[in-house]
Amino acid sequence: MTETSGRLLKLLALLQARRDWAGQELADRLGVSCRTIRRDVERLRELGYPVDALTGPTGGYRLRAGTAMPPLVLDDDETVAVAVGLSAAASTSVAGIEETSVRALLKLEQVLPSHLRRRVTALRSATATPAVTGPTVDPDLLTVLAAACRDRERLRFRYVSRDGAESRRQVEPHSLVNLGRRWYLVAWDCERRDWRSFRLDRLERPAPAGARFAPRELPGGDPAAYVTEGFSAAKRFAAGQQRWQARVRLRATTAEMNARFPTIWGSFEGVADGCEFRTSGDELDWLAVRIVMLGVPFEVVEPPELRAAFATLAERFAVAAG
Repeated sequence: MTETSGRLLKLLALLQARRDWAGQELADRLGVSCRTIRRDVERLRELGYPVDALTGPTGGYRLRAGTAMPPLVLDDDETVAVAVGLSAAASTSVAGIEETSVRALLKLEQVLPSHLRRRVTALRSATATPAVTGPTVDPDLLTVLAAACRDRERLRFRYVSRDGAESRRQVEPHSLVNLGRRWYLVAWDCERRDWRSFRLDRLERPAPAGARFAPRELPGGDPAAYVTEGFSAAKRFAAGQQRWQARVRLRATTAEMNARFPTIWGSFEGVADGCEFRTSGDELDWLAVRIVMLGVPFEVVEPPELRAAFATLAERFAVAAG
């Protein structure tokens, strides 16, 4: 490759990496004069790349998007990143994208230089990705929601809660969160006047509500952390979102229990003679087993039905023990 051809490829890669570039900045990056940059831009235009000149004190350049754009130019690291991303997308929870990702990856691998093909093959062979199970999400739905987040446009949609209750929601969408098998929309619920996360496989027929909004500050600032925190049994206990709310007195300190067990199980609060464990669930048997797994003596405070569940389990364990 000649020096000029190599410089043109580097210039094209820079123009694709950012929207606007000052002429002097491009010259500094490539180690040439502004006059050389002007000549190289003319060569790119002759090859069909729509490079626009920018007006202003220092001037500049912009690679205009178009329907007949020539192929992208990627450096080695960018190429590997794209290949790995396509490989991961082949086992995603987005409906219909698996086959498309595989086709794109095969096309990319056919044109990779041998040294890059070896890197990509090594990464793929050494990486294990578990198969995705559960509901999948329509890519068109993701596109609609992502556009609403970007454009700060209110949305209306039908939502089905975990207990099957249907409702109509109007929200100010903030961001999309993918937690492996599930996609979530983090949004401000206009009617409930609070932040909510919505599972996308329970969200139907989103449509613009005809109004834009000023962005709000999400508590904590991290959408993924907000969704993950919503899984906490302690938070669900406080919100009364599960059928059974349990309280048990433990013969242990709060510090000891917090160090041994994840807070997603519930919350530990200090009391005079130990600590109190608060948790919740839809099945009493599962709550009883969860409490036993704490591994310390305890006393049920509420509900009384939990004591009956322990008695039933005790009979089963006695039979199993012979």
